[in-house]
Amino acid sequence: MVTPHSHDSADKVDSALESSRDGLRALWISFVVLGVTALLQALIVAFSGSVALLGDTLHNVADALTAVPLGIAFLLGRRAATRAYTYGFGRAEDLAGVVIVLVIAGSAAAAGWFAVERLLSPQTMTHLPWVFAAGLVGFAGNELVARYRITVGRRIGSAALVADGLHARTDGFTSLAVVLAATGAGLGWRWADPVVGLIITVAITFVLKDAAREVYHRLMDRVDPEIVERAERELRTVPGIHDVSALRMRWIGHRLHAEAGIVVDSGLTLIAAHEIAADAEHQLTHRVPRLTGATVHVDPESHPGDRHHGELSHARRR
Repeated sequence: MVTPHSHDSADKVDSALESSRDGLRALWISFVVLGVTALLQALIVAFSGSVALLGDTLHNVADALTAVPLGIAFLLGRRAATRAYTYGFGRAEDLAGVVIVLVIAGSAAAAGWFAVERLLSPQTMTHLPWVFAAGLVGFAGNELVARYRITVGRRIGSAALVADGLHARTDGFTSLAVVLAATGAGLGWRWADPVVGLIITVAITFVLKDAAREVYHRLMDRVDPEIVERAERELRTVPGIHDVSALRMRWIGHRLHAEAGIVVDSGLTLIAAHEIAADAEHQLTHRVPRLTGATVHVDPESHPGDRHHGELSHARRR
């Protein structure tokens, strides 16, 4: 009564669509921010001739383009389920996450390659103040995008968007490396640029590990144990439920789905047992964040769990 909620199943769809809209908005806003950042850097490259800054500018352009696979994934995820894709198209987000992880891996490989090459063939950097300023602009732009993407991604439950935010953060460190390299070059340290590049490569590798682990967890249907425990606690609070015989949960894109087995009194009528199951499904979808659907199976107290299903089936056939 204090915080009323709707009982209309359409509201669950609206909530899911709203989370997709939030994801798309985050992508396009970050795309614009990174585009402006790359444009400012490109203007400085035009009259400074800095090869390091040119590489960072091209890197930021490539990072902005990672919004494309994620945007496609969010649009696909909003399509209705079909007879062939009965769970919808939410898995497209996980595939986009794989693409982003590959991009991060490519960034790490490229950063390491150019750092080693510059270490073997040192070059003198010119127009240091402008390069320094451009590096700060690149860092600020990427960090702003990273914070926004990670915040929205965690709020709507999108591992792919979080991974893309982590990617933007690594790019910010790459831009900051330009600042450190320019400072070192100003002090006459020609080795500063390649050494800092190698350090940043190691940092990118650690972020790559975190992003890959998060996307891997989604592909393997891993759910935070705290979410599973919360769902189980909510089921046990529903009147009429004596026990929870089974509970499985999985992410499909940024939406959660659950399959639960509940134990009720053996003497209940079919209508009464159905009412308890409907109540359990309703409470789960409103009390567990980002849970948009739940299938509830009812077991009588005399036959809890699915281990009796085979025996019951054979008995009916006989």
